[in-house]
Amino acid sequence: MIRIQPAKGHEVVAEHMIERIRSGEWAPGQKLPNLVELAASYGIGRTTIREAISALKATGWLQVRHGSGTYISEVLPEPDRGGTVTLFKDAESLREILEVRKVLETGSAMLAAEKRTEADLQHMRQILKRMEDSLIGHDTELGEQADVEFHLAIAQASQNKLMAQLMDSLAQQLNATIRDTRLIWFYQEEQTAAALLEEHRRIYQRIAERDPIGARDAIFEHLTKVEQKLKQAMDREG
Repeated sequence: MIRIQPAKGHEVVAEHMIERIRSGEWAPGQKLPNLVELAASYGIGRTTIREAISALKATGWLQVRHGSGTYISEVLPEPDRGGTVTLFKDAESLREILEVRKVLETGSAMLAAEKRTEADLQHMRQILKRMEDSLIGHDTELGEQADVEFHLAIAQASQNKLMAQLMDSLAQQLNATIRDTRLIWFYQEEQTAAALLEEHRRIYQRIAERDPIGARDAIFEHLTKVEQKLKQAMDREG
């Protein structure tokens, strides 16, 4: 029996946004409406819009200009790269995604420690502040989003565009996997969330100190703990 998987909300939105670009409604180089405006225009939540934008950035339709916003790419993808297909779409398991994440993010952290700018550090501090605010306000959605943004900010601080694109694609796929299997419980436990915040602060500190080895070790330790939590949740779900 063939099982047909229905399209997810962010995939539908991403496809529609691509059609707006292809039709000329949104031109290359044009600034995208902000998150609130897009969510209102589509009548959906901001999380779904974020996921659609992340997928389109990973596949080359959109690009981020720090301090300015998100823009339609000046050079659009070739037709065979279109849609919301990402590099990690065919990952066979969460285990494989986490293994790739460890390899990619440890290297990203080392590069960030060597090449980060003051603007990169300021961006990370702003994200850490949102993580802290989410903990105080018990805002799980804000905390999850800030967590993802922090790891993307590290990739951006590597000053390697391909690294940032790979992380965008991986983060989008990992989020979908976590959500689909309902494994985000560890974000909802205040004690665990507080420990995760401290781990992110340690990663930031090593990057700020230009300590590549320290940054690598800090993010490896963090991701190992996340992997352990996810495996525990999988066992509970199983």
